[in-house]
Amino acid sequence: APKKPKSWRFKLSDQLPKHVAVIMDGNGRWAQMRDLPRHEGHRAGAKSARAAVSAAHKLGLEHLTLYAFSTENWSRPKEEVRFLFDLLLDFMKSEVSTLLEQSIRLQVLGELSDLPQGVRQAVRQVIKRTSGGTEMTLNIALNYSSRVELIRAVRLMVEQGLSPDQVTSEAFEANLYTAGQPDPDLIIRTSGEYRLSNFLLYQAAYSEFYFTDVLWPDFGEDEFNEAVKAYAERNRRFGLTGEQV
Repeated sequence: APKKPKSWRFKLSDQLPKHVAVIMDGNGRWAQMRDLPRHEGHRAGAKSARAAVSAAHKLGLEHLTLYAFSTENWSRPKEEVRFLFDLLLDFMKSEVSTLLEQSIRLQVLGELSDLPQGVRQAVRQVIKRTSGGTEMTLNIALNYSSRVELIRAVRLMVEQGLSPDQVTSEAFEANLYTAGQPDPDLIIRTSGEYRLSNFLLYQAAYSEFYFTDVLWPDFGEDEFNEAVKAYAERNRRFGLTGEQV
């Protein structure tokens, strides 16, 4: 077997992230560059999603969040949306055994109620079957909007009858989709774009960012490890000065 690049080697002293979130971008451009239909880019992107899950599990990360479908994505052509859901169904069916074997728990960030019935049922079934997973939590951001998530959290607190002095950061976070999970330490965005795109706006307050020009279908385990390695070499300050850290 070929030697792994030096950048793959993590030392015990390296500070690995507990939670990595990924904005998977560039499927359409990947397909266009190859004169292929857009759905072939999404198909290739699904393979990269599997590679990301594998890489995160091998590194011993506790949480991985993949931004799969935003509320804005409903405006795409109907055929493309249908294909994306077909890919999601295939992922659920083909990967559930791997998730169970590796003790990975599936969670969904977003509103499942708006999804097609077959997709909804398949996702809920996998969530139930993998609920005992203890090695890693895989979050799929599906029909997700961070602004909707924030408004939803406020509404839930109102419904709970919280008084103003009970509205704390802890109470607010308990009503987010990510309740009970740590904020992402590292957010990766592919394809050369430099924006959050309505993704984990509250949770990203102190996240480190890693941007790359690599299109998502070309982002494999090598690239995932490079991103984590770059994070491990940074000094996170959380608003403190260098002298305070």
